[in-house]
Amino acid sequence: MNRTIVLIKDTAGTGDATREAHAQWVKKLRDAGLDGTVQAVRAADLGIYNAGMAVKILPEGPCYVNVRSEDIDRIIETTLKQGTVIEELTRHTVVEQVRIVLRNCGKVDPENIDDYLGVGGYQGLSRCLFDLTPEQVIEEVKASGLRGRGGAGYPCWLKWSLARKAFGDEKYIVCNADEGDPGAYMDRSVLEGDPYAIIEGMTIIAYAVGAKKGMFYIRAEYPLAIKRIQLAIDKAYGVGLLGEKILGSEFSFDCEIRLGAGAFVCGEETALIASIEGRRGTPRPRPPYPSDYGLWGKPTVINNVETMANVSYLLLNGPGDFARMGTEKSKGTKVFALTGGVRNSGLVEIPMGTTLRSIVEGLGGGSADGKPIKAIQTGGPSGGMIPAEHFDTPVSYEHLQALGSIMGSGGMIALTENDCMVDIAKFYLGFCVDESCGKCSPCRIGGFQMLLLLEKIADGKGSQEDITSIRRLAVAMQKASLCGLGQSAPNPVLSTLQYFMKEIEEHVVEKKCRAGKCTSLLQYVINPQACKRCRLCVVNCPVNAITGDRQVGYTVGQNVCIKCGKCYEVCKFEAVDRR
Repeated sequence: MNRTIVLIKDTAGTGDATREAHAQWVKKLRDAGLDGTVQAVRAADLGIYNAGMAVKILPEGPCYVNVRSEDIDRIIETTLKQGTVIEELTRHTVVEQVRIVLRNCGKVDPENIDDYLGVGGYQGLSRCLFDLTPEQVIEEVKASGLRGRGGAGYPCWLKWSLARKAFGDEKYIVCNADEGDPGAYMDRSVLEGDPYAIIEGMTIIAYAVGAKKGMFYIRAEYPLAIKRIQLAIDKAYGVGLLGEKILGSEFSFDCEIRLGAGAFVCGEETALIASIEGRRGTPRPRPPYPSDYGLWGKPTVINNVETMANVSYLLLNGPGDFARMGTEKSKGTKVFALTGGVRNSGLVEIPMGTTLRSIVEGLGGGSADGKPIKAIQTGGPSGGMIPAEHFDTPVSYEHLQALGSIMGSGGMIALTENDCMVDIAKFYLGFCVDESCGKCSPCRIGGFQMLLLLEKIADGKGSQEDITSIRRLAVAMQKASLCGLGQSAPNPVLSTLQYFMKEIEEHVVEKKCRAGKCTSLLQYVINPQACKRCRLCVVNCPVNAITGDRQVGYTVGQNVCIKCGKCYEVCKFEAVDRR
């Protein structure tokens, strides 16, 4: 007899609530005489957040949210006994994750190859080796619509096909695990949680392309990821899943790890290749592209971690389910590191086409401090700021690009009224200036000059001419920079100019920062009506900028004040105004 499973999870993440609900379900199922056919299980993660107590019925039942104790008897009677769905308890607008890339993370022991084999691991590779030709593998990936998940979204099948047709018997596969975006940890989580899936994906690509050697390029700051990938490589060799004549076939493949030194520019393909070869990690002009002239001058395919995790899934399950998700040009799912001003931060994997609002307000739980979320920054330092009026935009390569942003590797940061858009644009541009290799002058000089102008505006010394100069420099960088870093570095600045010009003009004309982040524009003023003359501000001011006495009151000397905000922090009577 097939057993029905009831998965229970408090989506606020409190274990005690889940335990109490589980105990209630066990008792009520026993009282209803269903304990022999229905099993209540505490779930680690249902991919649903900010929706109270969630109950998911397997294998084919509904998912209920905001379930209360009094709903349990009704679910048992109506759904489990009669097979009827209770509509008012179903998810409706609650967004549920669809896990393909993260399918095994948290479910298998990443250091145990038997666990991976037990969930269908290496069956996709076996299917390739014995049932499909390399050309058929490429056709299946083409049918799925899979695009590279590392940034630009180049069609995977086309990159593989070009490398397969390239002249030469020696070819290489490189896994780009040089995850450098601030706040991004998607690749690291997959490397640490499901290393065999990445190795299997790399091996499948090698079979499709005709490569015999693979490289994992992992940044040295990821010690656990390095350890687990190396352990997985060793164990795969031990059971004949790497090396000579894999699974008894005629196909052989070897792979190893190379460590990156943390240079953001080495995420660019040609800079990455130079780094592996032991040279300084700087880009070179293209063409020739790596698919023709890559590692050590040989045809090379470079895909990132998330792409390879999709490959092993596709060849196990076929392209159909993957292709049915998403938009016309963006298929499957995408993993995002959702951070910033949301209540629930973390990794989320959603189908392409899900709206930004559903991600931020559904999975993210909305604003953490109750202040409106005014923008979403996607794509890391190369991405753009998307304002609230566009939150109903579907997540896809084409839709984000139309808004002046990019998908990137998957960073997604929610910005609230506490964030200054000038300050955010300055931060991302500063990151790109620091990480520029300096090889081409549009990036090296243009980025630095644009940063100086942004700093001038943030200090309240900017002018309308500076805004014009920023636009001119940004366009020049986009058109003339050698690689993607310089070409995309202006994106956060340009999108800020496009959507948040009012904030910029406040800095330029009114000398005001509404979020209070640009310290040069702040003034701390003591309100004499609210001041209790306790002297806390006086004794805590590090530069003795506050003068006066208990008889006449206190004032802040604006020429001396260093805008540290200490007086504002220590005042217990809200007598210090920040303007």
